[in-house]
Amino acid sequence: MNPRPTPPLPAGTDRNLLTDRPELYELRFPDPESTAARWAEAMLRAHGAGPEVLDLGCGTGRDAGWLHRVAGRTVTGLDSSAAMIAHARSRHPGPVYHVGDMRDFALPGRFDAVLCLDSALLYCHTNEDLDALFGRLRHHLRPGGLLVAEMRNGAFFLGRTELLDVPRLDSVTHDGVTLTSRTVLWIDHAAQLLRRTRSWAGDDGAPPVEQHSAWRLLFPQELRHLLAHHGFTVLALHDRPGPRTEPPWTDGGPPAPTPDSAPAPDSAPTPGTSDTPGTADGDRMHLVARFEPPARKGS
Repeated sequence: MNPRPTPPLPAGTDRNLLTDRPELYELRFPDPESTAARWAEAMLRAHGAGPEVLDLGCGTGRDAGWLHRVAGRTVTGLDSSAAMIAHARSRHPGPVYHVGDMRDFALPGRFDAVLCLDSALLYCHTNEDLDALFGRLRHHLRPGGLLVAEMRNGAFFLGRTELLDVPRLDSVTHDGVTLTSRTVLWIDHAAQLLRRTRSWAGDDGAPPVEQHSAWRLLFPQELRHLLAHHGFTVLALHDRPGPRTEPPWTDGGPPAPTPDSAPAPDSAPTPGTSDTPGTADGDRMHLVARFEPPARKGS
């Protein structure tokens, strides 16, 4: 039972310091080798995706820009943060960027693939949010189009507490000011959310800032059921390797496991094999699914 009540969000804490300051985000979470974008491109190539890609929750545009510039794809990026989109347009040009909500957006045309990286999908907190998102995906994906997603894995927290309730301190220096964050994660069991409280303090004497956010915790079989309900067939669902695992995914590594290579959902795990392709035991979950709408009657 969760002993901690869900706190109301204090006034002014619904925003995120890293979202409001995208250049700080890229300093705090560097990706100098474009590992996330290279992983996404490898998944797109491996499953034969066409060139037109929608990056949902594109953030600073770092991945979208690489896919446009290096992989030669036609990329559209969408994010709810106007500051992130402004940064993307100026620092990672090439893609077409839009400000919008992934639960309620309407873009012209259809896409060959949709990316949803860095747990962006998990900002849909309720079942209604998730249904709305997948409704938007059905509308914007061509038949046979791909969904490629990377996110936290709800199954990791079944019996594990090492990431919970223990403050984590991180520092980053920007414009001569060193900012130190204190982050605490905890689980809101009733809402099935991983909640985060993060406070920032700078060495410039400015008052500290406290922020609250959360991710929906989705479990592998729950995600499979949700995808099937919305007309998607899972092609790969596994914990590692991926762009944010240890060790991270690398070019030329083992291919993403397929459902045929994955162990049966009710099979007992083999001790010491949490990083075996096809398992879903780690703290990240990686997904490739194909949109296969039902054939129309009479066709």
